[in-house]
Amino acid sequence: MTRARLGVAVMALLLALYLVVVALYAVRLVGDPLPVVQAMGWALIVLPLIGGWALIAEIRFGFAAERLAGLLEAEGGLPDDPLPATASGRLDRERADELFLRYRAEVEADEKPWQNWFRLALAYDAARDRRRARWATREAIRRERDSRR
Repeated sequence: MTRARLGVAVMALLLALYLVVVALYAVRLVGDPLPVVQAMGWALIVLPLIGGWALIAEIRFGFAAERLAGLLEAEGGLPDDPLPATASGRLDRERADELFLRYRAEVEADEKPWQNWFRLALAYDAARDRRRARWATREAIRRERDSRR
């Protein structure tokens, strides 16, 4: 198990434990005779449900993204131009932006292949734009799923 997977497993386990404790506490509050305490208990029941859904959605996203990375690597389609890093280990922002422009042009030229979207997601990530990287990864996952149908 890689270090990242181990970290995700530990965090998921801790979140699941927290959600169970909150749910048990919520059940105790619902059993209280005071209506305001019961209302708080019902509200607390909703939180573990939302948290559980979010946890499952994020784990599924991670597995799907990892699967696409494996598929792209097997095809030899991963970016092969390593970016130079600064002394602190961060990627060179200017080179990351150049890479981003290249892969964005690929997507604009042909939006269908999921591979183009996944490479764009990697470029967004290299440019430190995590929100757009996740969006492009979700698009790649959706397009790959649609291509299997």
